[in-house]
This record gives sequence, C-alpha cells and structure tokens, in this order.
Amino acid sequence: MFSLNGTNFPNDSLSGVSRCLIQSRKKVSFPMVVASVSPNGDRNVSVLMENTLKEMKENSPVIEKDSKSTVTGGVGDVYGEDSATEDQTITPWNFSVASGYSLLRNPHYNKGLAFSEKERDSHYLRGLLPPVVFNHELQVKKLMNNLRQYDVPLQRYMAMMDLQERNERLFYKLLMENVEELLPVVYTPTVGEACQKYGSIFRRPQGLFISLKEKGKILEVLKNWPEKKIQVIVVTDGERILGLGDLGCQGMGIPVGKLSLYTALGGIRPSSCLPVTIDVGTNNEKLLKDEFYIGLRQRRARGQEYAELLDEFMSAVKQTYGEKVLIQFEDFANHNAFDLLAKYGTSHLVFNDDIQGTASVVLAGIMAALNLVGGNLAQHKFLFLGAGEAGTGIAELIALEMSKQTGAPLEETRKRTWMVDSKGLIVRSRMESLQHFKRPWAHDHEPVKELVNAVKLIKPTVLIGSSGTGKTFTKEVVQAMATFNKKPVIFALSNPTSQSECTAEEAYTWSEGRAIFASGSPFAPVEYKGKVFVSGQGNNAYIFPGLGLGLIISGAIRVHDDMLLAASEALAAEVSQENLEKGLIYPPFANIRKISAHIAAKVAAKAYELGLATRLPQPENLVTYAESCMYSPSYRSYR
Repeated sequence: MFSLNGTNFPNDSLSGVSRCLIQSRKKVSFPMVVASVSPNGDRNVSVLMENTLKEMKENSPVIEKDSKSTVTGGVGDVYGEDSATEDQTITPWNFSVASGYSLLRNPHYNKGLAFSEKERDSHYLRGLLPPVVFNHELQVKKLMNNLRQYDVPLQRYMAMMDLQERNERLFYKLLMENVEELLPVVYTPTVGEACQKYGSIFRRPQGLFISLKEKGKILEVLKNWPEKKIQVIVVTDGERILGLGDLGCQGMGIPVGKLSLYTALGGIRPSSCLPVTIDVGTNNEKLLKDEFYIGLRQRRARGQEYAELLDEFMSAVKQTYGEKVLIQFEDFANHNAFDLLAKYGTSHLVFNDDIQGTASVVLAGIMAALNLVGGNLAQHKFLFLGAGEAGTGIAELIALEMSKQTGAPLEETRKRTWMVDSKGLIVRSRMESLQHFKRPWAHDHEPVKELVNAVKLIKPTVLIGSSGTGKTFTKEVVQAMATFNKKPVIFALSNPTSQSECTAEEAYTWSEGRAIFASGSPFAPVEYKGKVFVSGQGNNAYIFPGLGLGLIISGAIRVHDDMLLAASEALAAEVSQENLEKGLIYPPFANIRKISAHIAAKVAAKAYELGLATRLPQPENLVTYAESCMYSPSYRSYR
C-alpha cells in the first residue's frame, strides 16, 4: 500500500545539476490516493473523493520550462538525455511520497533526528523518533565523534556505508566537510580491503550486478534500477582491483566508492550515478573456493563471449540513458582496458580513469613540480617502473603536453620517456615480444634488467612508479636519483599503501630531504633532521569529479585528449606558492569542490572549443555556472 498525502514539493526540493538547468518550477500538490494490491496481483484503486482522478488530471500542475532554457542545444535530443538533468512532470499514479516509518527508511529523504517539530506532525513521525531535534551540524559532529572511536579502518568504512544507506544527505555533508580525513576511508586505501572482504560485509545492493546469466537481457536489467535519469556510470569487471588483482564480483566497492566521490567532490547528483559490476567469473582460486563469495563460480570468460557481453552492455546503456551518459571504465586488466577505450571511444562518451585519470593528475603534479626544480617539460627525462594502463597513459599525456608546448612531433616527444617492465628496460630489440601499448616506448638502448641500473644509465629527473608492486624503489634506487638531481622528483603511485613503491619516509630519508615526493595513497608527515615534510597525494579524485562535471554541463558527446590536458593545467594552477614552499605539488583536498569547479570550467570550455558540446549557448562564466550546478547535501524542508 502507498499513499499520497496532499504533500507539497517545495521549490528547493531538488538540487544539483537539475536545479541549475531548470529556470522555473511550481509546487505540486495532490489529494490522497490509496492503492492496494490483491493476492492475485490485480491492482484495485480506491479513490477517497468522488472524481479525484479526474480532478487530478485536469488540475495537476505541469512543471514549466523557460523557453530560454539552455538545456537543449545544437543537436537533436534523440535519446532524451537532455531531460536527464531536469525535474520531471509528476504523474500521480506512479509517484509516491513516503510518510511515517517508511520515510525514516528512505535514505534519500530521511533526516533522522533533524526532522522539525512541524515535520514530525505533518509526516506522522510522532513517537517514531526520540523527542530531541538535532540540526545538521550537530549530526555531523556526533558522527565524526563516533567514527573516531573505531581503530580499524574497515570498521569506519562499514559505518560510512551504513550511513549512506540510511541518510544520504548526511553522508555527503559528513564527507564533504571532512574530506581529508574521510577520503582514505571511503576510497583508497580502505576500499581495497573492503573489496577483498566484500562478500562478508555485503548487506544490500548499491549498484547493478550484470553477469553472464543476464546475457541477452541487459536492456531489461537496466530498467530494474530505480533511477531512470542516469548521467554517470562507473563500471568494472573486477579483474585488476587496485594492486590487489582479480577480485571478481567483489570489485563492486570500486564503482560505489568512485561515484560517492563524483557527488561529494564534483557535485553530481547521487540519483544520477549508477555503479555497475560486470561479472564474467574470476580466476582467483581463493574466491572460487570461498563459500561466501557472491559472484559467479567459474573461471573468467574470454574472447568472443566476453566481447559480446560488453557490447550488449554498452548498447543497452546508450539506448536506455542516451548519447551523453558518461561511462567510466575502472580497474579492467590491461588487455581489455586499452581495447575497450579504443573500441568505444569514437561511439560513446567513455573515460578510463586508470589510463586517462591517473595520467591527468600525474601530469598536473609534474607541471607544479617544475616550479621547484626549474625548466620546462621538454628539458626533463622520465623513467617509469610499470608499463601497464597507468604508466603508458601517463607517458602519453606527458608527450602530448610536451608536443603542445614545443610544437615537436609526438614521435619525438615520446623519446623523453623510458619504461621498465617485469623484463627490464623496454628497448627496440624487444619490439617483437612487446604488447602494442608498450611499443611506442621502445627506444634504442642496450638491454637493462634491473631498475637501479636503468636509473644510473638513463639519469631521469623524474621517477614514476605504477608497477603495483611494493618496495621496488629501494634505498639504492632513491640514492641513485639523488646523485644526479638536486631535487629528484619521485612518484610512488601504486595502491593501496602496502603496494606503494616506497614510503614518504624512505623517499625523504634516502634523498637526504631533497626529494619532491607524491604517492597514490596518503602518508603521514615526515620529520627529517628537524624539518617536517608533507607529501602530496596524486589521487585521481583531483581529476575525475571535475572532468565529469565539465562533460555534463557542456553536454559533451566525446572525451578528447585536449580535455585531459585542460584538466591537468587547471589542477596545476590551483597549487599556490604557499603549497610549493611546503614541498606540496598538489593543493589541499579541503578545497576540492572549488578545484573541481575550475577543472569543470576548463573541460567544458575545451568541449565548446572542439565543437563537442551540445548545451548551447555557452554560459558566459563557466566557473560560476559549474558551481551553481553542484549538488548540495543541505536538508530540505518538508511541508
């Protein structure tokens, strides 16, 4: 049974991108209608007033749109994706308003002890809550106090996930106001452990699980998701979760975590975000033997079977949500990640965070570090440990930016970068055996097996680790970097913390306090010879939320490399002189919403410049526009 209790929907009842794109709105009010379902499934509707349905049809207001709205643009809205950012006309017989106990169980509208006295009367909450009324700020203070009582990071993660499923707005307010403290809880490094134990801690679905069992039915599976206006999808097949390997279906923690950051850091509405896990099996023997494993108990599907499932998924997403839904590929293994990006990059709005997001954030850090070490990008030499998605993606974006700055051909700028993989330095004599994405980085040089020897021979100014293997930047490697660099730049990017190539303390100690250091996972400040060093975190969360917001507000239909360069330049510009004096090459996360708005503005501007934007005309001030479009977790008044 459900009821509509003459509820008013206030002007500020919906927020985020939808609010900024709608120019006018009216309150909606309906008389009570009660619907019941009989045992045989027939639906019998009892109308409490004569001719109620007739009156509702004749008198119910329609949400009007300003004819000058900038929602639609230069191309036809074939798939209805422009309406994904609008408030929708309410049809009384398919829209229900929760009251009483059901309202307290609805995470989208529940306010817990923050319901006012008036709201408790009008929404039948008397007796269901203790008599005290808390404000939003006091709720945040209480929860932070509770979270700090936990000694185990996974306990904090589970408490945060419970809150998200109980009170969505409070979850995002808590995260946004304490982002530096809670980011490592809801994402790396804690999310890695959460994925490893996902089968044990799983309580309720937070996204869609699409397995081989759903092959041929994916279009209908997407319709099972309760939200119909989706703007961002993060999808994984769980084969390469962080540096932890194949976690199969349990990789769902990654899309869930990423999308919570899209909202908290980039202002994308929670209701427009969809986490997806594609389950094609797992080659992890430990999981296959685990009685509590929640995925398919079979070895991974490959080849045509895998390709057909992914193709069906991509087609179904486009058919269901439109041309401009952003699909972010996350933690796919190398052999699939590059192929998927190449295959769908020309037909869908797709983005691979491991390849492109990591590249953009590292390039920004390098550009900021140049303010400390001097010289331009083309005057530096780069050596990578790890030649997979992250390593080759970073290298390519560095080469593109170098080419942009100098006008030199891409083939020439690539020669400033060298790579070491599991078999040693990538050189031309190995060309025949190299995977296609490694071949652009094979240069003329004698074979070199060990990293330390490659460092001594190549003499890079920047050393970047993306190997997924911990403790590989040894004392000898770091000291070698320090012998020919006054300020060696060292990025230890692998996640989680246990897989980091070296720690901050090791980098600063072994370089005698001269290293400019950044890592993928956070490290505590380090004291060395009386000086405190605060390292930067090259976290993709600096880039992908702002990039996504920029794509959405411009109505972009494709992701272009120039957008990634624009995002890097925007992030590097946010590093202040004060940050640099502390040795930081990334700005504090406390300012991340402002940073995301600036990145979004630069990305949107580039989309308009490239002719890939469809929301016309272009807003005069894109920063202000981006900020106005960002979701706010503030409570709404329920009348």
